Amino acid sequence: MLKVGDKIPEFELKNQEGKTIKSSEFMGKKLVIFFYPKANTPTCTVEACNLNDNISKLKKEGYQLLGISADSVKRQKNFHEKFSFKYDLLADENNEVIEKFGVWQEKKTFGKTYMGIVRTTFLFDENGICSRVISDVKSKIAAEQILENA
Repeated sequence: MLKVGDKIPEFELKNQEGKTIKSSEFMGKKLVIFFYPKANTPTCTVEACNLNDNISKLKKEGYQLLGISADSVKRQKNFHEKFSFKYDLLADENNEVIEKFGVWQEKKTFGKTYMGIVRTTFLFDENGICSRVISDVKSKIAAEQILENA
């Protein structure tokens, strides 16, 4: 998994509108990237809505925000429109970026083991260097966790 001090991996993914978003676009800006398992599921919705409700506080601290999951552009668009998110959701259907960040891992639910996205948030400074990794994301207070040491 990407750790503090690592440089942001270069990537290009499509957002909910099908527009290509590149990691290089965020150089010179502070960036939060949160990985979530699946659009429109209960816990992911709570997390994404908490971040959306607190977007002005995050922007006040200079953060740009991106959400990434393995969902299709269409599914991201539906999720984005349903909750009127004020930030982009990126579709990583091939798990390319998910793998680069190291969040595709073995998970266990109800005794069943499977591979999936581990809910994780990464903070990057203006130079594209990871300044913080939040691996114990609490969906209801995701924004507070980000702003804790801001």
